[in-house]
Amino acid sequence: MELHARSLWLLTEPLHAVCYFDDHCRDMGKDLGLKGFWMGYFAARTAPMGALEPAAATAVLGVFAPGMVARALPAAWSVVSPAHVLDERGSRAARALRGIDPELEQRAAELLPPLQAIVDEAPGTARPLFAANRALCDHADPVERLWQLVTAVREFRGDAHLAVLADEGLDGCEALVLAAAAGRVPGDTMRQDRGWSEEEWAAAADRLRARDLVDARGDATEHGRTERERIEAATDRLAGRLLHSLPEAQTEAMLHSLEPVVRRILAAEVLPFPNPIGLPHLDEPMPH
Repeated sequence: MELHARSLWLLTEPLHAVCYFDDHCRDMGKDLGLKGFWMGYFAARTAPMGALEPAAATAVLGVFAPGMVARALPAAWSVVSPAHVLDERGSRAARALRGIDPELEQRAAELLPPLQAIVDEAPGTARPLFAANRALCDHADPVERLWQLVTAVREFRGDAHLAVLADEGLDGCEALVLAAAAGRVPGDTMRQDRGWSEEEWAAAADRLRARDLVDARGDATEHGRTERERIEAATDRLAGRLLHSLPEAQTEAMLHSLEPVVRRILAAEVLPFPNPIGLPHLDEPMPH
């Protein structure tokens, strides 16, 4: 089940991620009157939960600096409503996906039933972003509905990942420093992308060094790499609960149907590699 959970991530995250990297999607915040990409990002990511205040948004997102979130929320809600943001993000993501794969609407016919089944049957307790996104999977447009379903799937995994980080005693900044030290995400840009100061980043590295997770050069130690592997394995285990209601043959058929869609997205070079999501290319080994 854990192997299928990892494959499910690799074969759904690229569909969701067009909302971050497609030019039309990236311009959403500016087009709505928000100040730049990041205000649009925080508004769009948290809009399924309503007009969140920054403390709650920081908690559910997990790895962003509180100050970065507070610069975007609640100010965004004085410009645009969560409902309007949700309408825009879904329609823009669907437009981006159709531009990449003109046949996606036909492909959606076989993908929607199993994705809807796993999302409907998945447990929502202690999975706030998943539960909020699951409530939005009723779009009449099949491509928009497909995007919303894979978004719910990725937020299920994201909620699980944050639970694992918390259980391992890692705060958001420490988690990013360790991921960068292990080569999972690009360390040279990750600090700024997530809003942490140089001092906060250095302090997190010191805390990890005291736990023998990174060395004096800032690279992950053997213990640190083992910790990263344990985090990913535990995330796979928790995310695998999405698939409990689907027979294995149907799971494998769904994954098989997703692969050509994802390969078209990757071929379009919308997603950069490496990327801040930590997503590897489909044909590359998963970094730990």
